[in-house]
Amino acid sequence: MIYSPKTFISLVIIALFTSFFSVKSGAQDLAILKYKGGGDWYSNPTALPNLIKFCNDNIETEINTKPETVEAGSTDIFQYPLLHMTGHGNVFFNEEEAQNLKLYLESGGFLHIDDNYGMKDYVVKELKKVFPNQELKELPKSHEIFNTAFKFTQGLPKIHEHDGKRPQALGLFYKSRLVVLLTLESDLGDGWEDQEVHNDPEDVRLKALQMGANIVKYAFEN
Repeated sequence: MIYSPKTFISLVIIALFTSFFSVKSGAQDLAILKYKGGGDWYSNPTALPNLIKFCNDNIETEINTKPETVEAGSTDIFQYPLLHMTGHGNVFFNEEEAQNLKLYLESGGFLHIDDNYGMKDYVVKELKKVFPNQELKELPKSHEIFNTAFKFTQGLPKIHEHDGKRPQALGLFYKSRLVVLLTLESDLGDGWEDQEVHNDPEDVRLKALQMGANIVKYAFEN
């Protein structure tokens, strides 16, 4: 692949940055990933604060209770072992953003993408810019992410109906490590939101929060 001079310089700067800073530097924080394309990256505003509280109360994390927002092309993403991405609509990564995300993931970072309904086709296409030689693979029920803090013997739980299809957890890997998790037909983020937002039963919200805690634990420890 031939890069433009601007892209090449950006990649050199990022590479130098990551050589001095490891994503897995003991940090226990997560951030919301802001992306271009017009999709509502800011949806579910109460979701992550609720998930963070649940994790701090139940799996001995010490996450900052107010999640930050970072842009896909910024070196700020390297401060966070876990990025969370959600929305309903279009997603777009330019060349520099795709390469930045690739370096982040290869340096120890983890990206969880929770389809809030309607973003699947867009994000699948954009992930090809990040790992062009990989296809998303469905995770087996035996994968560690379903069997860490809480056991999910049937895999990803169903939180909201959407199209009535079964929930799916799809992944991309780097050197056998799961680095991107795309959750479909589940809508974990809606389950993390304040109860009055969607009026989900407490047992459904608990399943969503427990699965979220598993994702956090996996991202922090792998």
